[in-house]
Parts: sequence; structure tokens; C-alpha cells
Amino acid sequence: MKKSFLVLLFFAAFNFTTSASEPAIWTVDTRAEVLRGEARGVSISETGAISLAPKLAQIFNTEQPYVWSSVADAAGNVYLGTGGDGKIFKVSADGKGALLYDTNELNVAALAIGRAGEIYAGTSPDGRVYRISADGRAEVFFEPKEKYIWAMAVTSDGSLAVGTGDGGKIYRVRTPNAKPENSLLFDSSETHIISLAADKQGNLYAGTDANGLVLRFGADGAKPFALLDSSLREIHDIAVSQIDNSIYILALSDSASASKTTSATQTNVDGSPVTASITSADTPAAPPEQPQKSRYDLSTAKSAVYHISPDGGSDVIWNSSGVTAFSIAANANGNGVLLGTSDKGRIYAVTNDGRETLLSQSNEGQISTLKNQGKQIFATSSNQGKLYRVGAESEAEGIYESIVLDAKASASWGRIWWRSAGGNNNITLQTRTGNTEKPNETWSDWSATYTDAKGAQITSPKAKYLQWRAILKTSTGTATLSEVNVSYLSRNIAPEVLSIQILPENVGLAANPPIQIDPNIENSGLDPTLFGLPNNALIPPRKVYQRGARSLQWTVEDRNGDRLEYDVYFREVGETNFKLLRENQRENFITLDGAALSDGRYVFKIVASDAPSNPLDLTLSGERTSEPVDFDNTPPTVSATGAPQTIGDRARVSFDA
Repeated sequence: MKKSFLVLLFFAAFNFTTSASEPAIWTVDTRAEVLRGEARGVSISETGAISLAPKLAQIFNTEQPYVWSSVADAAGNVYLGTGGDGKIFKVSADGKGALLYDTNELNVAALAIGRAGEIYAGTSPDGRVYRISADGRAEVFFEPKEKYIWAMAVTSDGSLAVGTGDGGKIYRVRTPNAKPENSLLFDSSETHIISLAADKQGNLYAGTDANGLVLRFGADGAKPFALLDSSLREIHDIAVSQIDNSIYILALSDSASASKTTSATQTNVDGSPVTASITSADTPAAPPEQPQKSRYDLSTAKSAVYHISPDGGSDVIWNSSGVTAFSIAANANGNGVLLGTSDKGRIYAVTNDGRETLLSQSNEGQISTLKNQGKQIFATSSNQGKLYRVGAESEAEGIYESIVLDAKASASWGRIWWRSAGGNNNITLQTRTGNTEKPNETWSDWSATYTDAKGAQITSPKAKYLQWRAILKTSTGTATLSEVNVSYLSRNIAPEVLSIQILPENVGLAANPPIQIDPNIENSGLDPTLFGLPNNALIPPRKVYQRGARSLQWTVEDRNGDRLEYDVYFREVGETNFKLLRENQRENFITLDGAALSDGRYVFKIVASDAPSNPLDLTLSGERTSEPVDFDNTPPTVSATGAPQTIGDRARVSFDA
């Protein structure tokens, strides 16, 4: 009874005078679907719930394309090393920024702060380390005759550790202009030392490329000990927890690893319209999603985060085959990391047990560095090079824009309704529609706001595409949005018969026995595919030997997803009118006995109709005619012609066949 009432409500919401198809519901309620949208000032939880994000405030714009390195001092100043022009900027605690030093080199790939507050800057591709005073005076501090200075860290004794490439060496520099051979700490067999970090106990950690090793050097600088041999190529970043001295490792795969000497690359994110999952009384539900792979399975990963505990044990806490991460910072609470990515410039929070939250999204293409300074978190971006502060307070307002729904044809829109919790009055929705795949100036304006979560009639005009957005505001409570539904009815489109296949003679087609379905499932009205049972209508026929048989099989597409039935016609080549052979059959094949038609060449016409899903006066059909098919049921006859000719003990007889 409830099911029938729901269907009646759907049909009451639409005008069937110009179109007909089955009503559909587009539901957005999974994390994977929500992450495909645009999150401005909102966070997305591990379950896909949308809420206001921590405030992400732009502090300074370097007007450079890339920020490759950053460091913060105890006074709250942040220093930025850029790519393209090799400049270093200082941003004070009050947000005022200025150029500190121009290296006249291509990239400043590494920055570090010494004990006395001096700034060390490592450049590429000329491989120099500069020491810069607070007033911007600079000198070459160390020149190891290496091409790249990838990473630097100040160790517990005040010396400067320098990681280089292409030689894969680590130097420990204690005095200005020290000779490289006197400062060499370790000459690895790796190509690059990409990352360095030091802890309070005097340990130095190094990450390599191209074998993905994490090395630990004790305070005595003795032979290193390998903590991790990653299956990914590059150890791109290392962060040390100030809580328990555990370390976090960001590793990149071959496909994601990129030198900072080239332009930043962005992971392509699929922005194409979504085809809605249709929910109706007669439409099969989508098959269940494939189970997620273990986070320890890095076979297709572009990037991964490891957690190495103080006892040396390591765990993979995050990986992604679609998102490239570029930076990490240990959470101040000791539970996991913040993760900067090239996924729309997003920052994720990942806990030690692998729970992931989209914390915030910037307006830039990539979060290139993340730094903790006390209770503050600083993030830098590339494409363009900017500095942001991630605050403890929430944004006052946030907007989430959904992906675009492709209704496959011009649609009449029904209602929009949603699920939320806490401060429901703080969430409103709007819609807009258009007939281009991507929203542009030809789309309708955003509608007036919908305020009733129980449902409202969509006021946007008929169109092929629809998008909704949610506006969240701070008021009396913290609101979360967990589900949005849109009902609609697409204009009916005629089915297309795409092809007709003629099988060889003597090959028959027979329907496979239908899968037996539990009567309890049938009586429930639920789609059997929800229980892992196949759709009987989609089970292909089996081929059988049938003497003299001629079989045809056809493929059909219906953009509305309607149920179809078929009429089969035939005529002999040379005739004008088709004759009906089969009517209203549901199978997409037919097998004829060889004797069903007299000898000759025939063509067949398949007419596909969507009558089972539409009112009679609005039913549409499509058709296709086959190539000629030969029917020859008369056995050959053989007769002698003329008199036999005898030559000795041989005879010659002529035959006609």
C-alpha cells in the first residue's frame, strides 16, 4: 500500500501531456558522490555528511605560480620559497608579507630556520644553500656541487642537514663554506634525497627516490637504519609528531612523482555530469558497489601515508588511486595527519585508524605545503602561490555545489527534499538548470531558496541538466547535511534498434531457465538484484543446435531505461509490404524453423516499443531492417540426362542437379 501511494505521488507531480517515462529520483547520499562536488567553506565527513569547515583564510598572495617550500618561526612569521623566479617571502604574524630575498635562481625547493632565527634556503637546479638574516642580507652558506637541494632540516646540535639529487647524498653542515667532502653524512645508492625531518631526540629521518626508503640516523650520525621500504617510488614528505615522536610518511607512486623543477601537475577530477540512479517501482536498482580494497593494497595507489610508531612498526593509514597528495602535517592531538592534495586544492584530515575527512577546499589547484606552528596551521598553494591559515573557528557560511545531473533528455522537475541534523534552519538549497553539459551563462539563475527539508516543488525551468547547491550558515547550532533527493521525469525518447545479428544456419537460440527467486523476495516488491540475484531479463539466450534453424538477435538502447517489447515482421526481397511474424514479445531474439518460410531471400524488421513503461498514446518506437537472409528448404534433385555411354568395361552417365 505504501509503495502504491508513493508512485501516485510521483505521477501527481508531473504533467504527462507532452512527455512520458518513469519518474526517477536522483539521490546524493554517499561520500564518493559528495566528494565529486565543489566544497566551499564546508567539510565532508567520512560518511559523506556536509558541515561548515574550519575557517580557511588567505593571508598573502606571492603572485608567483608556485610555493614549493615553507617554514614558520617561533614569532609566528612564515617564510615562503617559490618556483619560477626563486624568490623568498616573509609574512609576519599580522599577515603582512613582503619579498625577503630574490635568489635569481629557478626554484627555492627547501627552507629551514636555524637556532638564531636565520633562514636557510636551498635552490635548484644550481644546488646552493643560502643563509639569510632577518633583514634580508644573504650569503652562499653551502655549495655541494649537486644539481638539486631538495630538503633541509636543523638537527638537535644546530647543524644543517641537506638532502640532494641527482647524487642522493646527505650532508651535515656545521660552518659556512664547508667543503662538501668534509660535510658528507651519507652517500646513498638512491637518486634523490627528497625529504628530511629531525626529532627532539636528535634523530634525523630521510626519504628517498627512486626506491621509496625511509632512513633513520641517530644523534651520533652513525650508519643509517632503514625504517621503511615502500612499494611506492618517492618519499615526498616526512612529519614528526610532537606528542609521541612517531613519524608520518607521504609516499608517491611513479605516476604521481614529479620534480619541482617542472610545473605543478593537477590530478584530473571527473567533472562530467552524473547519470542518476533511478529509483522507481519497476526499475532495477544499481548493482552494489564493489567492496573497497584494503588501504594496505598499494597496487594502484598514486599516493599513500604511513604511520611509523616509536617502536618501529609501520601502518598504512591512507592511500588513493585517484588523488595525489603533496604535503602532510602531524595533527596537534597526535592522531593522524593533515593532507594537502592536488584534488581541487583540498585539505584532508586522516586519523591513525584510517578515517578520512575533507577538512577544507581552497580556490587553487594544489596544496603544496602544510606547517604546524603552535595551535595554528599554515597551508600554501600552487597555481597560484598563496598562503592560508586554517583556523580553529568555523566558517560563518559555506556552500556546497553538487555535480551535474544528466537527465538524458529535457525533464520536468518534481520536488527536492533532504536530510539534515542539528540547526535545520541553517541549511537552505537552490537549483539551476540548463542544456549544456557544464553550467555557463546560458543556464538559469539559481532559484529562490528552498527552506523545507520535507520537500518543495523545484522552480527551475525544464532542461536536460540540473545542479543543486546547499548553503550552510552559523546560527544556533551546527548543522549537517547527509542526503539530498531530486525527483524528475525525463521526456520520453524513442528506443533505438542498434543492430540485428543473423546467426549461421542450424544455430538456434533458446531462453535460459529463469533464476528461481525466493517467494518472500517476490512478495516484498523489492528488486531481486538487491539480494545478489541476476536480472532475468538481462540473461542472454543460449545457443543450441537446431537442424535448419535461422536465428536473429538484436541489440536495443532506450535512453529512458524503459521496459521494451518487440514486434517482428518479414517480407521477401522484391515485395513491398511487411507481414507480422511475432507480436509483443519481450525477448530480443527469435529462432525460426527452416521450414517456416518458403524458399527465397527475406528481410526482417524489428520494431522496439516502450509501451510497457508508458501510456498508450505516448508510446514511442524505433525500428531496423536486417540484411537479406536466405531460406532454402528444398533438398537438391538429381536426374540423368541422355543415354549412358559404354566404353569397354566403363560407363559414362551425365546428371543434372
